[in-house]
Amino acid sequence: MTAAPATAPVLELAGIDKSFAGIPVLDGVQLRLYPGEIHALMGQNGAGKSTLIKVLTGVLASTGGEMRLAGVAIRPGSPLEAQQLGISTVYQEVNLCPNLSVAENIFAGRYPRCGIAQGFRIDWGTVNEHARALLARIGLDIDVTRLLASYPVAVQQMVAIARALGVSSKVLILDEPTSSLDDEEVNKLFDVLRRLRDEGLAIVFVTHFMNQVYAVSDRITVLRNGRWVGEWRAADLGPQALIAAMLGRELAAQSARPEVLPAFDDTATALLQTEGLAQATQLQPLDLRVRAGEIVGLAGLLGAGRTELARLLFGMETPDRGVIRIDGQVVSFANPADAIRHGLALCPEERKTDGIVAELSVRENIALALQARMGTTKFLSHAEQTALAERFVAALGIKTASIETPIGLLSGGNQQKAMIARWLATEPRLLILDEPTRGIDVAAKQEIMEQILKLAAAGMAVIFISSEMSEVVRVAHRIVVLRDRKKVGELPGGSTEDEVYEMIAAA
Repeated sequence: MTAAPATAPVLELAGIDKSFAGIPVLDGVQLRLYPGEIHALMGQNGAGKSTLIKVLTGVLASTGGEMRLAGVAIRPGSPLEAQQLGISTVYQEVNLCPNLSVAENIFAGRYPRCGIAQGFRIDWGTVNEHARALLARIGLDIDVTRLLASYPVAVQQMVAIARALGVSSKVLILDEPTSSLDDEEVNKLFDVLRRLRDEGLAIVFVTHFMNQVYAVSDRITVLRNGRWVGEWRAADLGPQALIAAMLGRELAAQSARPEVLPAFDDTATALLQTEGLAQATQLQPLDLRVRAGEIVGLAGLLGAGRTELARLLFGMETPDRGVIRIDGQVVSFANPADAIRHGLALCPEERKTDGIVAELSVRENIALALQARMGTTKFLSHAEQTALAERFVAALGIKTASIETPIGLLSGGNQQKAMIARWLATEPRLLILDEPTRGIDVAAKQEIMEQILKLAAAGMAVIFISSEMSEVVRVAHRIVVLRDRKKVGELPGGSTEDEVYEMIAAA
């Protein structure tokens, strides 16, 4: 713990409780946020971070405790009320309208007006002028009349921050703002946050990237199992101590890297092989080989072509050049069902939009892919689905009250494990994992990495995609390096992060 700064907190939460159906989710949580600081809110998935943010921003009502803003008791009943008080939130998934212009997004719902006592029509000149001024505050100079969809995710994230600042925010909450950004974009975002901090804004920063916590945060609050663990200056709490606070125990030592497989025998038949695989707008011609029991890591910065390659391999996009071979035989995938029939499986990057069906149970979500492979003439019985789900819940350590629990109620890490279970149920020969650890906590990441190593040891081929280079070099037997949607080289297992980045930079 550490002493509080001399100034009074701009926001103070004390004894915050929240229960669902009598089950406590938050229990006596506290938070102190001071002007001119970036405060990291840390904890495993399920620790209560999202629930606390929802209480703070009026999405949920607390069942106990007190919140004070600048010393005055508050209890926002909606996000709009929270914004009016000066509390704004920018979420992991940019919550804006891509079919509107940048300026329209920044001022939607509060457009400046002119004529007949300022109620006659929207003053578009003022809208655009003020939008440019807000973006200039965070160092962004773009055409505010262009559609938001025409800009990359990193710019959209900045626009969301500008919108939040446009309501005279005292407190800015950033919930996983860097999950879709590459390193350069993260650094630009951090420059903006430091500028806003120096202006006196209080910022709550939620992230699962440990290095980012220490790159930008002044103070850290840790939650565990819905309870407050402690508050520290970032300089006083090292990474291992932070992990221990999040877990309630010392983190187990990471497993050794996989055994490096012998050099690939060009005369041997690969399980999967591509020759000049390309798609004009997605990927330049690429050769790839993956053999049984091998983990091939795809390394590259955001936009390098990793996800595009995964989608081409799984029949989600159609290549316009090149071939795919399975066991040496040329195959053509018109859709993912074709890929599944050939023994491929894909856990997609966006589990919320492309993976889980939030309203369905854990059982139903796990059974989906196997049922799809069986077609419309054969059906898994309820008993077969139950047996399947119970087996994988136990095997992967999925934490759920019941296999009948809607999967949307599970933590991110457990949703991800259920998605892996869905595809393992199809008994694939090749499993493509696109960002399998994104947005999940440290302990869940370690569990998933262990499962990947076990799958490969049992003979399954794995293509592993991750923005965290440390994960790629840890598990991959071989690393295929991409840049600007083309393959620039390969590295053997045991290579370092620096070696990967040097290959990217040299391309």
